[in-house]
Amino acid sequence: MQAAVHELFERLGTILKISAVYETPAIGFEGGDFLNCVIQLSSTLSASQVLAEILRIEKKLGRQKKEVEGYASRIIDIDILVYNDEVIDAPNLQVPHPEIVNRKFVLQPLAEIDNDLVIPGQKMNLQELLEETRDASVITKQSKWLRNPIKDFDFNAINYIAIEGNIGAGKTSLAHLLAADFNAKLILERFKDNPFLPKFYEDQARYAFPLEMSFLADRYQQLLEDIKQFDLFKERVIADYDAYKSLIFANITLQDEEFNLYKKLFSLMHKELPKPDVYIYLYQNTERLLENIKKRGRDYEKSIKAEYLTKINEGYLEFIKNQHTDHVKIIDISEMDFVKNRADYLSIVRQILA
Repeated sequence: MQAAVHELFERLGTILKISAVYETPAIGFEGGDFLNCVIQLSSTLSASQVLAEILRIEKKLGRQKKEVEGYASRIIDIDILVYNDEVIDAPNLQVPHPEIVNRKFVLQPLAEIDNDLVIPGQKMNLQELLEETRDASVITKQSKWLRNPIKDFDFNAINYIAIEGNIGAGKTSLAHLLAADFNAKLILERFKDNPFLPKFYEDQARYAFPLEMSFLADRYQQLLEDIKQFDLFKERVIADYDAYKSLIFANITLQDEEFNLYKKLFSLMHKELPKPDVYIYLYQNTERLLENIKKRGRDYEKSIKAEYLTKINEGYLEFIKNQHTDHVKIIDISEMDFVKNRADYLSIVRQILA
């Protein structure tokens, strides 16, 4: 069962809750007792994709294809009980699971996860269903609990993570995933609210200075307020940018006189800002960056050229050369899709902690 929990974490998504383990008698045939538990997890996969992964996990853990009709003992059996509020009636998948209300060994651990949950198609919540079920089986709570694999990722020494990368590298997507998994306060760059950004891509020479000045002021205010006013209910802060980003972009877009003035202002403001414990740079090749930019379909980004992205990448790498290498992580994601591929995402987490 612990191996199954580990595989679900590795293949499907973050495990949010794990119920106690219950021992129950076999139902529908003569056989040894069963061990049961329920887990709640968050996944980007569809229900059918979850089912496909479950079947692979069962096979990996030694479950054999059923050779007899009806119920029988098996080494592992993983069922989808509910999937959000969806109702699915397909030949190979029924959700919610049709036997939930008739199985005390399902209702009891499921109620531990969410006592007030109302299963689609039912009028009563789980506690009421548990009280009304006709299943009179004796179920015995075990003393040993299954371990959540997320606990193997030790972020205790990291309070502030800054994620950087070129335009379209996936900084915000990774920040969202990490913040959800590791109970972090999320700080996202407010570029959508900048009125100069669309104008800059149309006429860089005219709008570069007001754009960079507005970004500098906004990033300074946001980081100063959000990091210093630390959320006591969150264990850490994850930002999808670092303050030094302002200087990197300004060095590319501004004329020499403008940049010298900008650099003086930046130096004064930067002294007051907290520094990240870990600085992550997501390296993505230019071809993939352009593909990602095209996919997200922002009109004002259509004019971005490969040469501009190359200059930004060079600016970041020059900055990184002058940093303490023990807190900088350069992660090459050119061959990864950490949003759709769970293994890629976990590979990045492990590199952050390495």
